[in-house]
Amino acid sequence: MSELKKLLGRRVQELRKTRKIKQEELAEMINIAPRNMSNIETGRCFPSPENIEKIANVLDIKIKDLFDFEHQQDDEDLLDGIISRIKPLKRDRLQDFYKIIKSLTD
Repeated sequence: MSELKKLLGRRVQELRKTRKIKQEELAEMINIAPRNMSNIETGRCFPSPENIEKIANVLDIKIKDLFDFEHQQDDEDLLDGIISRIKPLKRDRLQDFYKIIKSLTD
């Protein structure tokens, strides 16, 4: 299973759930079988360009937003991203971030 199929599937599922649409309902709205929608969301198959456009339209987003996987990074990538952003900060800003992180984790 390709990583892109899995990422896209998770993204479609996430967006669908935030809009409180059932998987079967989304399948019906874009005129595909519920099993095919399940296969898309689990990363077993990649939707056709036509279905990508339909999914984006139903979810009321731009097609490019279906491929926004930045929030799906694993923990190590997230930590690396956080560190790279705060590393160049001055000491007083670092202390501010430390206080924020500490308050969130206590």
